[in-house]
Amino acid sequence: MRAALPRWTGTLAAKSAAFITVMCCALAALLGVLVHVSVTDQTVGQARELALSRLKDATSAFESGDTLLPGAGVDPEGLPPSLRRLAARGERGTMVDRHHGRPTMWAAGPADHGRTLAVEVDYSQPARTIAGLDNAILWSSGLAIGATLLVGAFAVTRVSRRLHATARVARRISAGDLDARVDDPLARDASRPQDEVAAVAAALDSMAASLQGKLLAEQRFTADVAHELRTPLTGLHAAAELLPPGRPTELVRDRVAALRTLTEDLLEISRLDAGRERLDLDGEHLSTAAERAVRAARAAGATGAAGTDAGAGATDTRIRVVRDVYVETDRRRLERVLGNLVANAHKHGRPPVVVTVEGPVVSVRDHGQGYPEYLLEHGPQRFRTEGGATGHGLGLTIALGQAEVLGARLEFGNAPDGGAVATLTLPQNPPETPAAGDTGPS
Repeated sequence: MRAALPRWTGTLAAKSAAFITVMCCALAALLGVLVHVSVTDQTVGQARELALSRLKDATSAFESGDTLLPGAGVDPEGLPPSLRRLAARGERGTMVDRHHGRPTMWAAGPADHGRTLAVEVDYSQPARTIAGLDNAILWSSGLAIGATLLVGAFAVTRVSRRLHATARVARRISAGDLDARVDDPLARDASRPQDEVAAVAAALDSMAASLQGKLLAEQRFTADVAHELRTPLTGLHAAAELLPPGRPTELVRDRVAALRTLTEDLLEISRLDAGRERLDLDGEHLSTAAERAVRAARAAGATGAAGTDAGAGATDTRIRVVRDVYVETDRRRLERVLGNLVANAHKHGRPPVVVTVEGPVVSVRDHGQGYPEYLLEHGPQRFRTEGGATGHGLGLTIALGQAEVLGARLEFGNAPDGGAVATLTLPQNPPETPAAGDTGPS
């Protein structure tokens, strides 16, 4: 199994720093080795030439019977055994070894009667020169790597900061803020060379502007159509009221009422899409708001005018209070959300429907087949229903939009033992009240 790495290791800055460090270390090591080998070869070569030259002079003095110079001798103490064996074969050679605790360059050759004539040259200064060079290479490599990392980090940070800004704007756009723009300074100046980050930022801004224009046109069209339908529908409703009693009249009135409700829902959705809704905050206990929403849904279900996704009464709805809280919210919008959830549960699920208040969380559950897969994956979609269900799919869409206006989170899921569960989480506002128990059917 692969070990889990910290999240920061996946950032562009961390990867760039690792890449720069590795490349700088490799380059410093390569250059250091080349310089070390070159200088060492040159230094050793000079010391070898000096040692061989002195060996030649010592050989001449030994053959002529003259006194040997200091540093030269026959079978001297400390001569490396390998040079002794080389001289015994009648050959000359050199070797660096330590003698009396200091580096020494030895040169040895054959003498008479199997003996070895050797000279020693002090190699301390060349060895110190090479050691100093190695230290200089290490220090300069460290400084070069540090400076390169600082410059690289500065350059990469500028790029990563622009990328993070682009990502933040993309998340704002996906959250519904279509006015968000990257407005990258490099992308604004066409006279300057454009890098890839500027190209991405410009493409994102262009996409956001195009998407905003199309959505605004769609919102205006929906609002205009719904608004224009209100006047003829009002006249149609008045005309239907003048029809004589009978089954045909009831059908006409029912369809006119459904069409009026659909028109009002479309207007509400257009206002939500346009972001023109404003909160009217007031405080009350959450259980009280839930009870009022259930009563309203029951009354609307009884009259058949509960909204687009209503139609079944909320007569079999139970409110369960685990822990009540006092919330500051918009009562009308909260009741609208809960009412649509209860009405949807009765229309598309099976009783009993249970509304549970647990702190700032309200859940509405039925015991039907649960929400369809598309809704769980993508959320409510307008004018889409499945499984032979009737309605326009606007009830949950309005509930989701009103929840966003409230600053609440509305989630949809299915219970493990069957049934759909909608969970509304409101912003928490103290003070809290003790648990009120189970109020039973409402």
